[in-house]
Amino acid sequence: MDTLAAAIMPNATPHAALIAAACRRIEAAQTPPRLSELAADAGLSPHHFHRLFKAETGLTPKAYAAADQARRMRAMLAGEGTITEAIFEAGYNANSRFYEKAGQRLGMRPSDYRAGGANTDIRFAVGQCSLGAILVAGSPRGICAISLGDNPDALVRGLQDQFPRARLIGADAEFEQWVAQVVGMVETPRLGLALPLDVRGTAFQERVWRALLDIAPGTTTTYSEIAQRIGMPRSVRAVAGACAANKLAVAIPCHRVVRSDGNLSGYRWGVARKQVLIDREAMQTAA
Repeated sequence: MDTLAAAIMPNATPHAALIAAACRRIEAAQTPPRLSELAADAGLSPHHFHRLFKAETGLTPKAYAAADQARRMRAMLAGEGTITEAIFEAGYNANSRFYEKAGQRLGMRPSDYRAGGANTDIRFAVGQCSLGAILVAGSPRGICAISLGDNPDALVRGLQDQFPRARLIGADAEFEQWVAQVVGMVETPRLGLALPLDVRGTAFQERVWRALLDIAPGTTTTYSEIAQRIGMPRSVRAVAGACAANKLAVAIPCHRVVRSDGNLSGYRWGVARKQVLIDREAMQTAA
């Protein structure tokens, strides 16, 4: 699910249709509409509209517009044409406005993003933990990938596919300490992870991932409960899609989300690992 507008169901709340329409207007606009314009379209005061928009989407209209611009920018950079053309097509009215936020939204310079991470250093290490092979990778912004699997080589190939032209650099002593913290978090999830995370997704995905971070170790919730928590109760399938798109195993605890009947559903790194993590957290919490 690429946009919140697509995830909001018209009958979810009395104002859901108005907010969904506002989201669609933001997505269709060349430049972000003013708050007063959006409120007027909805027939509400700016203050009332702002409050309802945030309650429905979890974001302010300004934050939603910024996230949508970044989504469009990523799509434009994946195509042809110059970076300047992509900047203006994405709705930025000046190069400087975009470059101020480029590192935050893309994790690297736009030219490097377009080139599959070219000129970007991605440090990584592959090791073993109780769940099998583990790969930890970090960009200049923080941990950008935590992957689990049976085949270490397959994990490295997955990282290469994600950043095909980045400089993949073996871990140095400092990064080995980061890896040790990640492995410690996998073995004892209740300890958490006190490291910066390089998290990039759509506005909807990031909203779901923030909700996942609120799930306490040793507990589980359902996709429908997460959908309720973010104020979009009918977006259950979209929530499941956001969980599947998570690239930071355990650090963003999508393993704590189960089906409404309590059974396990799919897990990017294998349902068996999901069960082990849930059981381990329950035991550690009870101890």
